Order: sequence, then C-alpha cells, then structure tokens
Amino acid sequence: MNYNQIAKDILTNVGGSGNVKGLTHCFTRLRFQLKDSKKANKETIEHLEGVISVVESGGQFQVVLGTKVNQVYDAMIPMISIDETTEISEEKVSIWNRILIAVSAMFTPMVPAIAASGLLKGFLTIAKIMAAKQGVDITVNQTYTLIMAGTDALFYFMPVILAYTSAKVFKANEFIAMALGGTMCYPSVVALMTGKDAVSMFGVTITKASYASSVIPIIIGVFILSYVQKFLEKIIPEILKIILVPGLSLLIMLPATFMVFGPIGIYIGNAITFVYTGMMNLSPAICGAFIGGMWCVFVIFGAHRALLPIGINDVAQFGHQNLLAFAGAANFSQGGAALGVMLKTKNKDLKTVAASAAISASVCGITEPAIYGCNLRLKRPMIYAIICGAIGGAIMGVGGVYGDSFANNGILTFATYAAFGMKPFVYYLVGVGVSFFGAMILTYLFGFDEMGDKKKKTEATAVDQTTESNTTAETKNHEFNPSEADLFIYSPIEGEAVSMTKVNDEVFSSMALGNGIAIIPEKGEVVAPEDCTVTLIYPTLHALGLMLDNGVEMIIHVGINTVQLEGKHFKKYVEEGSHIKKGTKILSFDIDALKKEGYDTIVPIIVSNTPVFQQVSGITGKGATLEKSVIAIKKNQ
Repeated sequence: MNYNQIAKDILTNVGGSGNVKGLTHCFTRLRFQLKDSKKANKETIEHLEGVISVVESGGQFQVVLGTKVNQVYDAMIPMISIDETTEISEEKVSIWNRILIAVSAMFTPMVPAIAASGLLKGFLTIAKIMAAKQGVDITVNQTYTLIMAGTDALFYFMPVILAYTSAKVFKANEFIAMALGGTMCYPSVVALMTGKDAVSMFGVTITKASYASSVIPIIIGVFILSYVQKFLEKIIPEILKIILVPGLSLLIMLPATFMVFGPIGIYIGNAITFVYTGMMNLSPAICGAFIGGMWCVFVIFGAHRALLPIGINDVAQFGHQNLLAFAGAANFSQGGAALGVMLKTKNKDLKTVAASAAISASVCGITEPAIYGCNLRLKRPMIYAIICGAIGGAIMGVGGVYGDSFANNGILTFATYAAFGMKPFVYYLVGVGVSFFGAMILTYLFGFDEMGDKKKKTEATAVDQTTESNTTAETKNHEFNPSEADLFIYSPIEGEAVSMTKVNDEVFSSMALGNGIAIIPEKGEVVAPEDCTVTLIYPTLHALGLMLDNGVEMIIHVGINTVQLEGKHFKKYVEEGSHIKKGTKILSFDIDALKKEGYDTIVPIIVSNTPVFQQVSGITGKGATLEKSVIAIKKNQ
C-alpha cells in the first residue's frame, strides 16, 4: 500500500491540515480532534483504500485502519502543522466527552508497553508452570527476576509514565511533571510512607500513602501543576521564566501533592475500587455478564476508556485484575461472530473481511475490524456476540478469574490468567469457549441479511419502481428484469436521481450519447462511483470522463451550458490519467453560485459505451449516494 497517499487522502477529507486540532492513534485507529467536524467527509473516507470504518465518538473523529495505523500515522505527521498557540473556536463538547478524550490521551500511548508487559508475564507464567512440573522453582533464578522486573517496572513507575502523558494533555511542562511523579516513587519517600513512624512536611503531619504504582494522585497533581505553571508564567518576567517557573512550580507542587492532592487521589482511587469490588461482591456473575456483554458496545461509543484506569490501577496496586478477563469474553465473542459470518456468507469480499477480523479479535484481542467490518454492519452477529459475551463473562465471574497483568485478551495472552491456579484458569477457558463458539454457532445457524443480497433486493425494487418511459430507448431498457442485471453503478453525486428525459437539453434527454441517469444535486461534489481511471477532465471543469474498472465508460456533465463559465465555481482534486479509488473526490462545484448565475444544476450521468451492453437502465429515486445504485446494467451473453 502507498501509505503516503492513504494519509494524504484521509487528511484531505477531514478538512485538511488546517482543520486538525490534534491527532493520536491507538492499535487500530487514527483519532482526530477537528476544529470543525462538519468539514470532514465521512462517507468518502469510509471508501478510501485501507479504511475499515469511520467512527465519531467522544468528541473524536476516528478512522479505523487496523494494523496499518502506525504506517499511516507516521506518514501523516509531516503533513500536519498544529499551532498550539492559536486560539480555536471549539465545538461544544460535553464534560463527559472531555473527560473521555483526556483519559484516552493519557492512557492510549501506554497501551503498547502494557501489552508487552502482559505478553512477557504470560510467557513467564508458562515457564514457571512447566518448570514446577519438573520440580524446579525458577522464581529464584536471576534471569527470571530480571525479566519479571521488566514486566512490573511500568506499573511500579506508573506515576512517572502518567506524569508525562498527563502533562501532554494538560499542557504542563512534561519534565517537571515527571520529576513530581519520580518523587512519588523515590526509594526514601516510599520507605517513609510505608514505615511505622508518622510523616510530616513543614511541621504538618501528612497522610501516609504508597504512591508507587498509583494512578490518580499524579493525574490530579499534574492537572493542578498546569494551572500553577500558567499563573507563574504570567507574573514572572520573561528573562527569569526559564529558571523560576520550573523551580517554583516544583517547589509549590511537592508539598501541595503530598499534603492535599495526593491523599485526595488515593481516596478517589479507593472509592472507585470500592464501587467495582462492591459489584463483584454483590454478584460476580452479574458483574462479569455486564462487562462481557457491554464492553464492545462501550468500545463503539468510546466509553470503555473510562473503565481502563480501574484495571490498570488494580494491577498497579494489587498485582491482579479481572476487568480485562470479562472484556476478553466480549473480544472472543466478536471474533466468534466474525468467524460465523465467514463460514456463512457467500460474498467473497465479506468472507475475506470476516476471516481477517476473526483472527484479529481472537489472536490479538483487537476487535475493531470485527465490530466495524462485519458484526455491527450486519446487526444480528453483533447481538449474538453481546449475548455470548455476557454468558462467558458470567462464567468467569463465578469462577473467580483474575489475571496478573493488564493484558489485552487474545490467544497470545491466555497464560496471564493461569497465574492464580488451574481452577480459575479452567473457568476462564470455558468462558472464552462459550463466548467464541457460542457466537459463531448462533451466527451460522440463525444467519443475517447478506449485505450483497440485501443491496440487490433494494436495487431491484428501485428499478421496478422506475416508471419513466417517455422514449423508445428508455422503455426498452426498463423492460428487462432487474434480477438479470449484472452490474449496479453507484451514484457519484448526492441528490435525487431522475430520468434523463427530465434534462432540459435535447442531446442528453434523447440519450444520443448513451443511456444513464440524471441527478438533481444536493451536495456540490463529484466522487468516483467505483474504482476507476480519470480519462478526461475538460479544461472548464464542468465535465469529465471515467473508465470504471468494471469496464463501464462514463461521462459526468455538471449542469447545462455551464461550459460558458470557463471553470468559475468549479474546483478539481485529481489529475487526468489518475487511477482513483471509489469515493475519491474528483470535482466540487458551488450549487448556489451556479443557480444565482441562472444555470440549471442537473447532472447527467451517461454510460458512453452503452452499445457494448445488452441493457442499461437508470434507477430513479431520492437519496442518491455512494451507497445507492443509480444505474443497472445487463451484459451481453
């Protein structure tokens, strides 16, 4: 793939570099914060090469790319210029969405390291179990100790890591923030906080708490630090800022953190743990079923990010967690449903997407391809996955399943859940099995509406409803049975599809150039209806020729007599001779300006090689888009 071109196409269709306020990425998605989300062309992006889906959630415009995300992200960064000093008129975003965005930005950069930690700990668990069967205790081995330190270091020094990511979010000095987090983990400070004697600062007794491996205290501390820093930058002369702002910031925040904000963070963390533990104590089965059933629903809306600190905090504080065990039931149910789609469908493209998604979800624990690629689009597989994920999560809850690391659930991290004995591990495997195979079997047995079949039925109905027959040629074309059509061509323009006889031009209305359809445009953009080559763009930009990869030659003529404008109110986005993907923007035109100057804006779409086909017929109706066909074609036998 040409990652530079993919990045360029995505950036163009989110409104360009100037519309990007911020950009991050996770395992599978580019996560944009846009100045004006209305400038983003979601539909076009969804049809770009490499794009699985587009999701607008939690104040972010998310482009799902799967495993290609790193390459596309790296290619896009040099194309973006974000001026953090520029005042931006932000869209209204709810407080809840602001919190989700902040949490995502703080924890998402840590995910690769957390995943690596979980994978290594899983390998160590397998090694420990296999050695124990031979009567060997490898936990006393120095190699084991050193590797285990690598898996635990991230969590022990969590205040330092979170200090950096939080400072990026709250726009505080990253290194002062890290110094504050490092102080929390400093050996002598840890010894004071865990010792028997009372601890005081400036003569005031402070609350004793172990801040190593803590999560919330440093986030609160850095949040306050950002305001302290801004205040000091306002009142301190420019020549002294480089020394006094960092120094005074740290001097103020150290006592403030240990005396006030640190203890508050500990109490908040304890409260969150209390609520989650209370749910577990009330009913492990209900808690497991809720997380197992709803986790991937939370993923769709981005709300799962609010739960991640619970699991991370549990591992950091207690050395174990079950949040991701329950979430694993959801992951495997998505993979199972995708596998069911792959086994059931006769659509080759869908079969390929579903197979890839099933592997991604079950092996790596990455569910976006399964969710957005097939299950959510087909609806019923998503329902089966939710049901089976809930059952699997309930089984894990009853079995007391815990993992010793915060590892994304997949086959590669199974061993993480064997660390606390074989009985809970068996419950974990049973929960995974019920989730995966249950969703697969339900999907295969009860099925779903095939996307291709459903589309053909809709298109056939649309063709049946076409009643325009003002000319002999058109009447002939409407006589063929829609079920006999071999090709359906999507609309390159949004609007209402009407008969060519409605065009106020004899050449077009008589279909002398070929049969087709006309569009009354609602949006002034012409996009590629299929993968194609741009064979011609008239110098006046009002008309163009396309050679679709399926063999159809097409002429698109924007408006009547618009050649007289000599390109005024038109803009092109591709060059003649370019091979472009379905959905790529080719031309734009100002509908209101054309109307104001007295031009008819109707757009004839002509199959110029009509004679090589047995039948070519337009499909009339409102709501013409790239998802709705406007031309039906029957090939010669």
